Amino acid sequence: MASLTSKDIPSFSGQLEQYHAIREKIDSALNRVLHSGWYILGQEVRAFEQEFAEYCGVRYAVGCASGTEALALALMAQGVCPGDEIVTVAHTAVPTVSAITMAGATPVFVDVDETFLMDVDGIECAIGERTKAIMPVHLYGQMADMDRVIAIAEKHGLHVIEDASQAHGAEYKGRRAGSCGSLGCFSFYPTKNLGCYGDGGAVVTDEKALYDRLVMLRNYGQEKRYYHVIKGLNSRLDELQAALLRVKLGYLDQWNDHRRKVAAWYADAIGDVCVCPTEKPDARHVYHLYVIRTQERDGLRKFLEDEGITTLMHYPIPVHLQVAYNELGYKEGDLPVTERMANEILSLPMHPAVTKRGVAYVGQKIRQFHSARKTGP
Repeated sequence: MASLTSKDIPSFSGQLEQYHAIREKIDSALNRVLHSGWYILGQEVRAFEQEFAEYCGVRYAVGCASGTEALALALMAQGVCPGDEIVTVAHTAVPTVSAITMAGATPVFVDVDETFLMDVDGIECAIGERTKAIMPVHLYGQMADMDRVIAIAEKHGLHVIEDASQAHGAEYKGRRAGSCGSLGCFSFYPTKNLGCYGDGGAVVTDEKALYDRLVMLRNYGQEKRYYHVIKGLNSRLDELQAALLRVKLGYLDQWNDHRRKVAAWYADAIGDVCVCPTEKPDARHVYHLYVIRTQERDGLRKFLEDEGITTLMHYPIPVHLQVAYNELGYKEGDLPVTERMANEILSLPMHPAVTKRGVAYVGQKIRQFHSARKTGP
């Protein structure tokens, strides 16, 4: 390989690279909608819902306005009410918990394991008389241990709602993310493996009754126009976003395959100096994010920033320690693995446009940092 230079620095999100790679198809899809004159709940949304349901291996999909509202709608569809409790994790994006509080319920947190996913061994200790559902989060592109989650839920008569917002196309024992629980929820935020050009989301399910309820809930609770049979809200995926998502869906597996290659390149480049993410048995990780762990996180991040390499932390403050959720009564030390992760995690550039040279450059700089630490005064 020729000498690496700063020209090999990969971008962090890859959104512009992705657009330019399929620009003609994206522009055509958007123009199709603009010329149709129909922008809300039209044929593009219906077609995308059918295609995305088929992709996920379920019967139904319902497009909505965001991943947060997808989760809230799923909870509402399952009859979650104020006073109910939902078992989930604190090592996640705050929107997971925002959705629970939007539905009037209370989150109850369990710790995560060394793969960043829900520690299934802690679930039963978190279940109480008011528990209504378990919400595992398929964080960073890998699915939780769904067989065990579902077995516990069935034992206690609980619903399982998958937060698959970071796991489009991920698999567990051959099943796609979103297809294991009663409901699966997705975000189409622009940086997701399948992202639109704004906010968007979807809920998928195999159950007709849940599908019918979701269709009403996202559109003011209407059974038909002006006939409101339940209390709903306005949470609709628009035609423009649905049209471009239809284009991108055709590339999702290809893009996920490349993400997996990038992950393998990173592991080869830095696996002996950092803790790299691992793929669980019977899983297919799609690496929405590539999150390493190092006890020298803050120093490494500053060093990479000085070298022009953008990194992020997903997520530096666990939800149970966020000021907004003080009323839940959690304190430092309650979720030790989650809290340790928050002090060690660092997200490196990961998207379908990252090249092997780009990974080599990042890897070279990370090794340079660790080598200096070992040989310094």
